[in-house]
This record gives sequence, C-alpha cells and structure tokens, in this order.
Amino acid sequence: MWKTVVRRFLIMIPQLFVLSMLIFILAKFMPGDPFTGLITPQTDPARLEELRQQAGFYDPWYVQYWHWVTNMFRGDFGDSYTFKVSVASLIGDRGLNTLWLSLVSVILTYLIAIPLGVIAGRYQNTLRDKTIVLYSFVSYAIPTFVLALIFLYIFGYQLQWFPTSGTVSVGEDPGTLGYFWSKVYHLILPAITYAFLATTSIIQYLRSEIIDAQTQDFVKTARSKGIPMNKVYTRHIFRNSLLPIAAFLGFSITGILGGSVFIETIFGFPGMGQLFIQSIMGRDYSVITALVMLYGFLALLGSLLSDIILSIVDPRIRIE
Repeated sequence: MWKTVVRRFLIMIPQLFVLSMLIFILAKFMPGDPFTGLITPQTDPARLEELRQQAGFYDPWYVQYWHWVTNMFRGDFGDSYTFKVSVASLIGDRGLNTLWLSLVSVILTYLIAIPLGVIAGRYQNTLRDKTIVLYSFVSYAIPTFVLALIFLYIFGYQLQWFPTSGTVSVGEDPGTLGYFWSKVYHLILPAITYAFLATTSIIQYLRSEIIDAQTQDFVKTARSKGIPMNKVYTRHIFRNSLLPIAAFLGFSITGILGGSVFIETIFGFPGMGQLFIQSIMGRDYSVITALVMLYGFLALLGSLLSDIILSIVDPRIRIE
C-alpha cells in the first residue's frame, strides 16, 4: 500500500503543475493588479509604477511564473497588499480557524447522519423513515447562505444562544480554559449549520446501502441460522454499509476546508473562506493564487486520503 501512496504523491506533481499554470494564466486575465486597490485621489502615479516595477509586473510571463513557483516551493507566497502581512502567515492564522471548524463540522455531520441513515434504512417506509427522508430533502433544497442567515437570525440575534461573529470573546487570555471554551462556543453555530447541509448525502447513501444489504445472501443465511435480527444488523448489515461512508471522510474534511466560503462570510468567522472573498474584493492577487493552489492540493489529497481510509477499514480492499 505504501508504494501506491508514494506513487500517488508522485502523480500529484504534474497535476499540481498544470493547476499552477491555470491559476497563473487566469490571474493574469483578471482586471487590474494588486496595486489597483491602493489608488486614491492622493496617490502618486509614479509611485505606483515604481511598485509595479519592483514586483516584476513588466517581466515576461514565463519569468513571472518561474519566480512565483520557486518562491512558492520555498514557502514564500509573497505579501498581502490588503492586510500588509505575508501571505503564508495570513493563511496560517486563518487556516487554523478553518481547520477547527472543519473538524467540528465533520464530527457533527457523522453524529447526525449515521443514526438517521441507519433508522431510515432499517425501518423503511415507516413514519420514521419518511420523516428522515423529508429532512434530508429539505436540507438538500435549502441554499447554504439562506440556512446560515436563518440560523444566525434565530439562534444568534433572537434567542442569543450563540455569538454572531468572531472566534473568541473579547478579554479572554490565550492558553486559559476560558479561552478554549470561548473558541468552541463560537464554532458551534457555524458547524451545526454546515452539518445540517452535509448530512443529506450520507443519510441517503447509508439508507440505500442498508436496504440493499437486507436482500443479500449473507443476511438471508444469518437469519436462517436463527441469529436475532438486532445482531444481524450490528454484525453484518451495519458494518458492511459503513464501509463506503468511511471513504467519504477524506472528501468531507477537504470539502469543508474549501467550501466554507458562505458559512464563514455570513457568520463573520475569520477563516480561509472569508479570506478568499475579502481577497477577491480587494484584488489581492497573492492571496487569491495561494488559496486556489492550496484548495487544489487539498482536493487531490482528499482523494488519496479516502482511498487509504477505505483500505484500512476494509481488509478486502487494497489500493494498487
């Protein structure tokens, strides 16, 4: 398996090269440049031209691309012209917030989806099954930003159960227990919102797997031997139905990392999703290209992670 993992990492190199070329070309087609947002009535045009010369904006495109790629491999993504800090430190701070949000969202998603999917599959066509299917249809139909606004208005402003922005309360000292619980408290509402939307596919897939497993020969054999139905579900149906769900875990984590734009923007959560929107609005090219490159790498890594998880939970499967 480890040979395959190494081979998959090597295959990612040309994929990332093609992705970097596309990102660079598309960035060049974007109107303006990173210094466009600095233009005011008091701005000296000569100073702007000097900054563009220093940044190498008038060099040939292949020279600019080579400088960008080599600097990126050294961990130097340039400086953010909007936030006045290095892109690496900016993404590091925001990325940590998004990582915690992703982990909490994934945990809540599976804690909600697995029990509901099992109940819906085991009690097919009953009131419980129809209620869960209705819930999954509703969560699938509601757009992300609409549900986020509804939850923010009800639980944030009306009931005031959760904070409406930020990652920690003012006045909490880092490293203290109060600081930790404040971070968790600020995560709950955005994570619940994302989990509500992300449970749909897992519920429907698990329900279908359980219904299909009930007709398999190994289940009929177990029942013919007089094994109680509860044990048939726990030892045979449930365990086999969870295998494909485990493979979704890698995609779930990387999907949330790249798909938290609406959630973070609406809840005022300073993560990579909110940073991406702010960078586009401010035409901060250094941040935009670094984030798109990072999202592409995470998508490739999620595919590999899902294969590894599936090969671990199911000994019959080996990625070759």
